[in-house]
Amino acid sequence: MRHVYRWTIVAAAIIVLGSPLMAAGSPEADQPEATKGPVVVASKIDTEGALLGNMIVHVLRADGFEVVDNTEFGPTDVIRRAITSDEIDIYPEYTGNGAFFFEHGDDTVWKDPQAAYETVARLDLEANDIVWLTRAPANNTWAIAVRNDIAEPNNLRTLEDLANYIRDGGQFKIAASEEFVSRDDVLPAFERTYDFSVADDQMLTFSTGNTATTIQAAARQTDGVNAAMAYGTDGPVAALGLRVMEDSLGVMPVYEPAPIVRRAVLQHYPEIETLLEPVFAALNMQTLQTLNARIAVEGQNAAVVAREWLEELGFLQP
Repeated sequence: MRHVYRWTIVAAAIIVLGSPLMAAGSPEADQPEATKGPVVVASKIDTEGALLGNMIVHVLRADGFEVVDNTEFGPTDVIRRAITSDEIDIYPEYTGNGAFFFEHGDDTVWKDPQAAYETVARLDLEANDIVWLTRAPANNTWAIAVRNDIAEPNNLRTLEDLANYIRDGGQFKIAASEEFVSRDDVLPAFERTYDFSVADDQMLTFSTGNTATTIQAAARQTDGVNAAMAYGTDGPVAALGLRVMEDSLGVMPVYEPAPIVRRAVLQHYPEIETLLEPVFAALNMQTLQTLNARIAVEGQNAAVVAREWLEELGFLQP
């Protein structure tokens, strides 16, 4: 979710579409000749963003769309400005970010999946002519994960436990994105609610929101790190010896992913909603954890993982 400089549409078009026709046998070469578009597809610069963005790219191309592939575009603030200024057409966003976008952070509506979706969909349509399509039934909320060799001996299972540990002087250093540490509704919200404080020298801050990077830093103890920013659908956490601290007081909103698209584009191509609805409806928590782990732990390419899953479920023809 998180600073990387954004590509311009022209540059992306040159890279994706302007190279001397894709090599025979590549996934792009196997697509039908484009008859619709172009549609500019983007995603955030993290593991799940790349996965979901590539799913959208594959599905649209298979239906004959010309697609400009801007997956892994940038963090939340960058990609948000891009869609509201018509630089991109569609990308996967998270329902809970409505609290951030519309400054409704204290509203309990964001803790309820259906209410959060309905609220952000209404607000974004009214304010920005952006349509929220079908959401996935998986909560990719913000979390803090701690190395097991710290969590186990200190009986750390919840954020209340972690707060007591930090206040008592326990060793703690977290790898996190700039967005995680600076957004008032993320780490500062955890600190206020659970009554603890993380000093600047207790943070290793990255410009991007890729939790594969933060989790790996904790697993490798990079620069003394023993905790990491994580998301609810992260697959690598347990595999790399970390434990997610339970948000026992319910600080974080529900973050369910959904494609969001400019209304003008959807009005021109209403089939986009029909094409993507069954795909996102099938993405539950376990599925996303498994697919994310294939990318972050096994090192597989996000575009390949996305295509193989789409083919396995019959959304694409092999």
